[in-house]
Amino acid sequence: MSIATMGKDKAEAQAATKGRAVRKYTADISAVGEPWLWALGGALAIGIILIAGFLFMIFWNGVATFWPQPIHVVTLANGQMVAGEPTRESTYRVGPELLASLSPEARAEVEGNGGYADRVLYRTGNYDLYNEDFRWVSRFDVASVEAPSGFYLFERQEWGRFVGKIAGLTLDEDRKDISSLSYDEIRRHQAEARKRWDAIRYIEKSEIGRVNHYIEQERLKLRKAELRYGVDSPLYASAAAEAEPRIAELQREFAALADRAATLKAEDARYRIMLEEIGGRTKETNLSQIVRLYPANDVSGPQKIGIYLSRWGEFLGSEPREANTEGGVLPAIFGTVVMTLIMVVIVAPFGVITALYLREYATQGKLVAAVRIAVNNLAGVPSIVYGVFGVGFFAYTMGASIDQLFYPERLPSPTFGTGGILWAALTLALLTVPVVIVASEEALAAVPRSMREGSLACGASKWQTIRYVVLPRALPGVMTGLILAMARGAGEVAPLMLIGVVKLAPELPIDAFAPFIHLERSFMHLGFHIFDVGFQSRNSEAGKPMVFVTTLLLLFLIVAMNSSAIYIRNRLKRKFAVGQF
Repeated sequence: MSIATMGKDKAEAQAATKGRAVRKYTADISAVGEPWLWALGGALAIGIILIAGFLFMIFWNGVATFWPQPIHVVTLANGQMVAGEPTRESTYRVGPELLASLSPEARAEVEGNGGYADRVLYRTGNYDLYNEDFRWVSRFDVASVEAPSGFYLFERQEWGRFVGKIAGLTLDEDRKDISSLSYDEIRRHQAEARKRWDAIRYIEKSEIGRVNHYIEQERLKLRKAELRYGVDSPLYASAAAEAEPRIAELQREFAALADRAATLKAEDARYRIMLEEIGGRTKETNLSQIVRLYPANDVSGPQKIGIYLSRWGEFLGSEPREANTEGGVLPAIFGTVVMTLIMVVIVAPFGVITALYLREYATQGKLVAAVRIAVNNLAGVPSIVYGVFGVGFFAYTMGASIDQLFYPERLPSPTFGTGGILWAALTLALLTVPVVIVASEEALAAVPRSMREGSLACGASKWQTIRYVVLPRALPGVMTGLILAMARGAGEVAPLMLIGVVKLAPELPIDAFAPFIHLERSFMHLGFHIFDVGFQSRNSEAGKPMVFVTTLLLLFLIVAMNSSAIYIRNRLKRKFAVGQF
């Protein structure tokens, strides 16, 4: 055998040995890695399924909240009758005392089901008569269930829903025969009555509110002159001489508006409706107090769609009523959007300036490393701690000082020395600024160093380089930080409960009175609205539908605001990728 042949055989043997080793190593790696790969993939799939299920549950319940339901009349075994909208079903275990009190047939049915029974929850309404909105009815206690015609669902301005029939209708003090009026005629009269109610509310809230505002401004001017010059000063006397005629004129205008409102109320009282529940008890009220009415078992498909859309319109464009369980959430929408935008306007410059200093100007060392650690730790501080800090520092310290300096005439009633939308936005800005700082630093670090060096080599100063080269290319990353801050800030509730948010805001932060933007005012927030309706209302069942639909709306607003920011970020990316905007 030649030396060349021996060398070739040895090389082939070495290659075969190496191949076997590689295959063994690959097999070992595959054997070790595949279980972890499946575990990670399964965990990801479970997470996606949970999130999708949660979103679907909110979407389904939120979208279905305003769909009109039929009214069932349930006759119980003892002859009692219950009328209401079926809402949900459940199974429960029948206790021994209840089981012993049942009839033999019902007891046999329950025992045949292993001691369990089915029940249906009916929304009976009529809280002013029953002191409850809902009632459970066990199936073994039901003799019959019907959906007869002629039963109406009434949504009232006060006391919530009423389920029953129209027992009488008085139009301009003329008692009408209900059998001679069609549903369209009744609804037309009800719409005219609601127009009168809207006119009365406009006079009381807008026009009389405007007069009261100007009267209060004149009073504050006098109080300010009193504090500055003293009651015995000629300057105070001059200010009083100017203010008194204006106040007198405003009071005459107030009296005229009050007379107009009283006249409309007297006219409104001539239009009455008598409601009758399933047991025969009646309730009479002004027709204008009926927000919506319809024969629940007699409406057609297009009419149901009209009722559904009108409820959505009321929800998005009106104020809440009945402890926030009915009506709309327009003030909460307004407050959520305005507070979030103010927070973004505040947090963006602070976060970007801090990141610029830490990345571009600060000498890297232990101190800067400690600052970065502190910033990262701030992101983990509980949000309620920020709320305590905000109410203590912003409201009670800064706000009280502002009141002493600029609004002494309003004291002891605080102006900025209490919770308001400005202090709430500042508190949430502190809460979210670590996110913006970290994201902005990463975006600044991602800009190639060669661009900085090229700019400096062309004679640009450091600030010109940052302004015209670094910052524009880091803006997409900065926008990512703002998107995260916006998403977190819009959904926070705990800090807002301490500094500014209220159950019902009498005035919006923006109105027609100078200076038009009133950042000191309290406001409503969708997140707090969900908490209040779900956990603070007199009946959690009555608030549950509003919880789902408000949660759906809050998610939609967050997605809409984030989508706008993402759109801007993507345009910035394209601008610096292809050189056009």
